[in-house]
Amino acid sequence: MYAYLKGEVTTVQPTHLVIEVSGIGYECLTPNPYRFNHQLNQMITLHTQLVVREDAQLLYGFKDEEEKAMFNALNKVTGIGPKSALAILATSAPEEIIKAIESENESYLIKFPGIGKKTARQIILDLKGKLTITDESELFNEVDKTLLDEALLAFEALGYSKREISKIEKELKKKQLSSVDEYVKQGLQLFVL
Repeated sequence: MYAYLKGEVTTVQPTHLVIEVSGIGYECLTPNPYRFNHQLNQMITLHTQLVVREDAQLLYGFKDEEEKAMFNALNKVTGIGPKSALAILATSAPEEIIKAIESENESYLIKFPGIGKKTARQIILDLKGKLTITDESELFNEVDKTLLDEALLAFEALGYSKREISKIEKELKKKQLSSVDEYVKQGLQLFVL
């Protein structure tokens, strides 16, 4: 129903964050909400998944499409619900989970809260061969590359070293913004961290 929300982070709590979009605050359950602490009162894009239950409608939020896809895949596994899927994503990156599934590494999977040997086997059985690690270069089209390149040149002109710039380049690629100005603003925020 909602693919993503673009708005200001107004609240960060242990289980969720609130993102304000056009005067409406959306409560989004998210893996490790504290990773958004440095973005409090800043604009972000949060990829969302609405889960409708008999007693509630819950909105889950993720930093990128890959994390959202992993949540949805885990949520379809027998014995894993949204709460367990969120707990898994709070403690590991999607790429690491995919590697563990593809290599049938049960011991890696049972380290997650609420995941025993039987559930780990079920995750491997249900998801092996069905997930891929997204190649960031495929997601990053030529228009985005041109905009980012211009922003990186602007950072050089501002006096940042090539080493400093290369540190933030990967993060900026993930953002896929629509203008040089947006890349510069986001980059400057990353330099401050």
